[in-house]
Order: sequence, then C-alpha cells, then structure tokens
Amino acid sequence: MPDIAFLSATQLAARIRERRIGCRELLDHMLDRVERYNPSMNAIVVLDVERARARADAADAALARGDVWGPLHGVPMTIKESYDVEGLPTTWGLPTLADNRAVRDSTVVRRMREAGVVLFGKTNVPVLLADWQSYNPVYGSTGNPWDLSRTPGGSSGGSAAALAAGLTGIDAGSDIGASIRNPAHYCGVYGHKPTYGIVSPRGHATPGVLAQADISVVGPLARSAEDLETALDVMAGADGLDGECWRLNLPTDVRTQPREFRAAVMLTDPNCAQDDDLTAKLQETVDALTRIGVTVSDTARPAVDTTESHRLYIHLLRAATSARMSDADYAEQLALSETAEPDDYGYLPMVARAVTQPHRNWLRAHERRTHLREAWARFFHEWDVLLCPTAASTAFPHQQEGQRHERTILINGRPQPTVDQLFWAGLSSVVYLPSTVAPVGLAKDGLPCGLQIIAGHGRDKTALAFAKMIERELGGFVPPPGYD
Repeated sequence: MPDIAFLSATQLAARIRERRIGCRELLDHMLDRVERYNPSMNAIVVLDVERARARADAADAALARGDVWGPLHGVPMTIKESYDVEGLPTTWGLPTLADNRAVRDSTVVRRMREAGVVLFGKTNVPVLLADWQSYNPVYGSTGNPWDLSRTPGGSSGGSAAALAAGLTGIDAGSDIGASIRNPAHYCGVYGHKPTYGIVSPRGHATPGVLAQADISVVGPLARSAEDLETALDVMAGADGLDGECWRLNLPTDVRTQPREFRAAVMLTDPNCAQDDDLTAKLQETVDALTRIGVTVSDTARPAVDTTESHRLYIHLLRAATSARMSDADYAEQLALSETAEPDDYGYLPMVARAVTQPHRNWLRAHERRTHLREAWARFFHEWDVLLCPTAASTAFPHQQEGQRHERTILINGRPQPTVDQLFWAGLSSVVYLPSTVAPVGLAKDGLPCGLQIIAGHGRDKTALAFAKMIERELGGFVPPPGYD
C-alpha cells in the first residue's frame, strides 16, 4: 500500500465503505509507518494501540452488518496532546502534569468518535502550547518531516508533522496565535481556525479549567480542504450549557468556480518583515488565481489600521493567557509595567501592560475590538476572502535556548524577532474571524508554504470553499520525500 497513507481522510473513509480496505488493516498500516518513521521525527508521543485495534475490529464488524458509524468510519486519527482522551495523559508538556490522566473524552474527541474515527495516539506540543516549535521536557522535540532539523511549527506541530508524513488520517489542534495555521504552513498540510465560539473547547484545558479563553479556538488539521469541512461539520455546535438553548447554523457556500470568488490580497505589511522568497511563492499563487478567473485586488482593505490592530491583538492575547502565570512572574510583569513608558510599544512592555491591566482597561480594549469587527464585516460585504501569509518565512531551524521573545529568525539574511510573526496570527484572531491555511507548493528553499484565507464572521464555509477551489484548480498536499 505505497500510496494509501497519503490519501485524505474522506478518501480513506470511501475506500473503507467500498470494502477496498478494512479498518483494522488500515490502522495496522498506519501503526507500521509510525514504528518506521516516528522515532526520528517524534510527532506522535502517546500510543493507544490495544484500544484502537479493538475499535477498528468493531468498526469492521459494524460495516459487515451494514452499519456505518459516520462520515469518517474507520479512519485512523491522532489528536493534539492537550485534548483530553479518557485514560490517556494530558500534560501540556508540563512535568508537573506527567501523571495526569483524563477521566473522560473532550467534546471534540467524543464527536469525532461519533463520526467513526479510530483514535490511536496523541501528538506533541510545546510547554503550555506557547511556541511555534513543539518541544517539552516530558516528550522531547518534534522535527519537521521536510527537514528534521527544522520546526514543524507549534503548538499543533506534532499534529501537522504526523499528517505530512502519512502517519495518521486526520487530526485536531487549537489556535490562539496561529497554532493550527502555522504548523499547517510549515508542514504543507491544511488547517482551519474556526470562527470563535462555534466549536466547543470543553476538555481542551489544564486540570480544573472550564471557561473558554478569549481568542482561543479548536479545529481540524488534514491533508485536504474537504477533510477540514467534514471535520468541522462534526466538531461544531453548541455543547454543555449552551447545548440546552442554541443551535449552530453556519452559512453554506456551494461555489466551486474561480470566477465566482472575489479575493483581496495583502502579502506584506510593515508590522512584520517578510521573506522575499515566500512572498514570491504566494504572489505566484495569486497570479495563477487571477489567470483562472478569480476577481483579485491587491489594494482592497478593511478600514483598519493594521498597527493598531496588531497592538490590540497583543494586548488581548496576553491578557487571555495571563491566568496561567505564576505569582512570581506576575510580580515581575507588574514591576515592568510600572516602569515602562506608556507609549513604549516594544513587545515586552506591551505584554507587561496586558497581563497586569485593570479590568476597566480590558473592557475598553474589547470595545476597540468590537469596532474593528464591524469594519471587517463591512469589508466582507464586498469581498469574499482576504488572502495573506501565515508566517514570515518557511520553517526555521530549531532554536530552543532562552525565551521565545529573545529569539530571532533570518528574514532575507537579517535576524528578525520571532514574535513579529504574531502579526499574521492576530490579523484574524483578534476579531474572531475564521481562516483556512491551504498548501500552495514549495518556496525556493524547497520547503512548503501555505496561503492564509480569511473570511467573514461565521463564513467558515466560504474560506473552506475557496481552499477547495485552490486544491482542485492548482493542486494541494504533496508528501515530503523519504516517507514512501
């Protein structure tokens, strides 16, 4: 079975339903590949083989009776380590949680099981999901299958790496700072950051935490845009207390032809230095879209000051992540915020003000965000999508010394702060918008790059429809060499 490991999840499910391959047979094929390729990559860090084989056998027996569990019946699945899976560890990369085992499935796991998947393992993350690399003292470091010396991204880096190498059929991650989108871009797979609030994060948290963090979402990663849509349909919808009173009704988007879409394009911005070779590859894709009939504008923009938007994102992002900060770290941030000049917009002063701000300041920031959301809504009355980069470069070499804000990456031969890439993460995140990352080929350095497709609030299906059109017209996922 030289090619089956790189098929999409929907293609795998079709082969299972057509009895061209059995569920147990497919699972064992994936497990053989994990045994062969995972030791050097370290993408999958927890295996649940015995239960997965029992589930696959049950899936085969059900199919023999004519019972199809759902659209992903029998498809092998892994999931980001930070999701609760009953009986398996959930550590978020923290040694203090090494013995923490989930007592129940998260909402996403439960719904994906109901759709028929055979979940067999968990994938690697950075500590507290707080890096664009995936390494931690519990499970070690994950390499990018395109070049093991480089990051697969983070925080869903293990998920994207496992998909790219053909070790799993589908996966799920989370995203507050491009943690789905960045790994998809670096590893050449698909990822979707849903509209805030449409997929329940219940069971994706450190022990005892129930409230959903601001900005943060959970969503799918896959090897095709159709897989993303299938998984989103399965995952999305009210849960818990919300499930008692409201139902999600996402607008559909049945467009398939390039000429039916209107796309604004923003490939560079002063807030983030951009690698010229990456920009050139994205521009090549935009030029191809223009040739096949997409209405394209490189000047159309929402009425938004991108510098103000970025500063607001950092302010709200670091407020959202401040709850996990220790008292000692908080005291340090408070001291910095009290001594920094109020108009100092360096990254560290912005973070210090964000994590120590009075609630009154947060309310004012949220009001500014609401005005930005309205500006974006007006923009999407005229345009279907905004196309932009996902990050400043292709996958960069591992750098695990010091703090993230101290590190740099080379952009056009010059060192640039790694955290500057948060600009492309925050453009849609700060205003709760959905965005899909679709692979569009290899940059000059031979590494994959993805195009970020941002759509209007609740218009997840529009971003996905555009990604499906690109895949159909220009191509999509390409396996990395060496994983035959």
